[in-house]
Amino acid sequence: HRAKKYLKNVIAKKEIIPFRRFMGGVGRHAQANVHGTAQGRWPLKSAEFLLHMLKNAESNAEYKGLDSDHLVIDHIQVNRAPKMRRRTYRAHGRINPYMSSPCHIELSLVEKEQTYARGEEVEKKKVSKKKLQKQKLAASRAEGGM
Repeated sequence: HRAKKYLKNVIAKKEIIPFRRFMGGVGRHAQANVHGTAQGRWPLKSAEFLLHMLKNAESNAEYKGLDSDHLVIDHIQVNRAPKMRRRTYRAHGRINPYMSSPCHIELSLVEKEQTYARGEEVEKKKVSKKKLQKQKLAASRAEGGM
């Protein structure tokens, strides 16, 4: 439910998709502060495609006898597909390639009995080896001083 709601909000420009890696020339928006970055966009065409794929995957799961309320996205991956080739005509009788950049989208859903919110599990903060050694040294000095 959350994925579909998020994609619908992206289409309505209520929530943003954060751009973290390929962000050259991407504008800054206040909505991206929620994700801990400044840059993001609302990719309408991609969001619509993903929304249709989720709807299709959900109907496939119902056909297989799974409960659609307990479905969770287990894996999603986007790969490049072979480029489609066309041509565009330029000045002085020249021709340049006019390529499209299609992709393959891989999506798998899993039925889980109980879904967990992200905030419930408190993870222990990782401490580096150097810091652990300093803490042990300080503790041993405190014991030796007594």
